[in-house]
Formats: sequence, C-alpha cells, structure tokens
Amino acid sequence: MPKRSLILALAWLSITLTASMSALAEPLVKVRLVTDWKAQAPHGGFYQAKARGFYAEQGLAVEIIQGGPAVNVPLLLGANQADFGIGSNSFIPLNIVQAGIPVVAVAAIFQKDPQVLITHPREDVRAIADMVDKPIMISDAGVGSHWVWLKARFGFTDRQIRKYTYNLAPFLADPSAIQQGYVTSEPYEIEQASGIAPQTFLLADEDYPSYGNLILASATRIEQDPEMVRAFVAASIAGWRDYLTGDPTPGNDLIKTDNPEMSDALLAHAIAEMNRHALATAADAASAGIGVMTDARWQSFFETMSSQGIYPPDLEWRHAYSLDFLPGTP
Repeated sequence: MPKRSLILALAWLSITLTASMSALAEPLVKVRLVTDWKAQAPHGGFYQAKARGFYAEQGLAVEIIQGGPAVNVPLLLGANQADFGIGSNSFIPLNIVQAGIPVVAVAAIFQKDPQVLITHPREDVRAIADMVDKPIMISDAGVGSHWVWLKARFGFTDRQIRKYTYNLAPFLADPSAIQQGYVTSEPYEIEQASGIAPQTFLLADEDYPSYGNLILASATRIEQDPEMVRAFVAASIAGWRDYLTGDPTPGNDLIKTDNPEMSDALLAHAIAEMNRHALATAADAASAGIGVMTDARWQSFFETMSSQGIYPPDLEWRHAYSLDFLPGTP
C-alpha cells in the first residue's frame, strides 16, 4: 500500500475508533420500570429486552422492579419514583385520569386481557353464561374491573361474589367452585395440584374489550424526554417479539432471579398460552404490530363502562392514553 494511502487509512481508523469509544462512553439513561405483580411470563418481554440488550441499544439502563399486592403502580409513577409501570387492564389508565394522577398509557402489549373464569369439569357449566347465579371467587381488584363487564354482559349480580385471595386451596377443595385467574397461570397450577385439567373460559373470547399489560408512563418523563419514552416503547416491543417467537431463556433467567418460585415448566406453559390465544398479536396487532392501541377501541371501552356507571360521561377519557409513542408514529 502506498505510504499516503496507509496514512489516510490509519487516520480514518483512528477517527472511527475515537467515535466508537465516545459512543460507548455515552452514559445510559437510568430508567425504572415497576411491574403489576411478581416476576412472571406476562412480564417476559420486558425482561427479554433487558437481557438481550434491546434497552441498552436504545441508550437505556432499565431497572425492573417487580410488583405485588402491596405495590401501587400509579402512585409510584405519579410520585416520580418510577418512570414506567405495567397496567393490568384498560380500567387502570381511566382510573388514573379519574384520580388526577399524571400518568398515561403509551402502549398495550396484550390485545386480549388474559383474564379467565375457571371451573372444575362439570356438565352444568359449558360457557360463561351458565355461571349466572353461581358463587364466583373474585379479587377486590376484579370487583371493580372485569366483574363490572360480566354483570353488564351476562347479568351477573354482586350476590355471587366470594372473595378470591390468590390461594387455590378453596377451589381445589370444592368441586362446585368457580374462580377468576389468568390463562397463563392458575389453570396450570390447578392441574398440577389436582391432576385434572380445569375448564377455562377466556373473557376476551366473549368480546371483553379490555387491553392487557399496558405500558404506563410518568407524565413528567413524557414532558421532559419524549424520545426516551419512544425508545423505551420500541425496545419493549422488540423484547416481546423476541420473547414470544425466539429463545425466551435470557428473559426467563432474569425472571427466575427476581422470583425464584417461577419454574421452567410454568414459564414454558405461559408462553405457549400467550401464543395459543394470540394475546399480543390478535386484533389490530395482526396488522399494526405488538403494542398498538386505537382511539376507536378506547372510546368503545369507555362508553361501555360509562354506561354501567363506572365513569362519569364527562370524564376526559382521551387523557388516559397517547398514541404518539408507538412505532410508526411521527
């Protein structure tokens, strides 16, 4: 190589290395994500994005804080103690608006809420409509969310409510019991404990209109750094796509670190159920991709719940969410 060409090549290499080192030296933005329950497969895409470096590629250092019964996600976000959180269903963002908390939903990972009703095998219950007038174990949170829809859709009454405490023993001991659950967890745990596969009825199969697994963002973060919010949403969606269609081992390893009670078998079952029911890829996501939300669906959900007296008709429901941070938005 001629001397001049060699000098130019070395100079170019030096500039490239300097630029690369500067990029590597750029500090990652620290971000805190708080989940809606203990680490499990319905959080897997977020753990996958962290484990596979998708967040780091977007310039983010994400700390995932697992939730639980004593963790109030909206309040943590409203107090700026976390930047992002998980909202279990569409009621959460609307409740946040009603409470005046500065938090907004920026993506919906699940197009179908994974909420189910579960029974033992029995001839007299072959559909949700058959459960009218029968006792059903419902959590306190469920009474203010999917139970409202069940009352409106099927004519259920509050007289049917029995308290669900996330303990399977009462269900296992009573062949006539009915309880709520997630399609990804309780049915599997019941079968493992009893040796009998329960009947499982996914509310979304009866057109329950709620989104699930929503990404909530602090309004402060949105105002201060909208590009960071966009980056977090994009990396999270990439993590979910990879978790559901690729090798979920990296995300699962982090889940088990946070929640040692999680087994490989339960995680594999949950992923299979998420894919079997197309929780993340049904409806609008089939064409627009994971995470999509629409004005029309939010309006339909609000009008349905408002007609049942859950929300006042003049609630500013459009303040509950933003479509500005989804992939493909300008």
